[in-house]
Amino acid sequence: MGDTIDLTGDGGVLKTIIRRAKADALAPSESLPLLDVHYEGVLDETGEVFDTTHEDNTIFTFEVGSGTVIKAWDIALKTMKVGEVARITCKPEYGYGSAGSPPDVPPDATLIFEVELVACRPRKGSSLSSASDERARLEELKKQREAAASAKEEEKKKREEAKAAAAARVQAKLDAKKGKGKGKAK
Repeated sequence: MGDTIDLTGDGGVLKTIIRRAKADALAPSESLPLLDVHYEGVLDETGEVFDTTHEDNTIFTFEVGSGTVIKAWDIALKTMKVGEVARITCKPEYGYGSAGSPPDVPPDATLIFEVELVACRPRKGSSLSSASDERARLEELKKQREAAASAKEEEKKKREEAKAAAAARVQAKLDAKKGKGKGKAK
């Protein structure tokens, strides 16, 4: 994990990079303000997940800087690049404040989000030559995710096969020992 960066100077929004983006990855900008993200939000006090896109594998889309999300997201997501995964910790004044967001987020809650910036896109109706490049990049990211999941599944399968082989060897030794003490009666 990377170092923690204080994005607001007052400890209100802290960002720790979990996975860096490729150097040439796109970042949010005036021409690419629509962001697609995967995230999980946790209450700092209890560790309880209060919101996530991981359960149903959805993508959350919003326009950065438009005030449609909590302040911490507008601040932190502007600093990210496509493919980056970061942990964003936000104090209440950069989250839901003293009102909270009932029933899931209590008043004055510090929140921790793990956010992956999946894509940056232009507003609908904008023409941008890199939109097709972004689609290709998004497709590549999807392939990487699928490959990682496949590799994880393959590792699990190998561990299970190794366990089964070890159990079979132990059983064979036990069976061999049982057979030695008995002679054939004539």
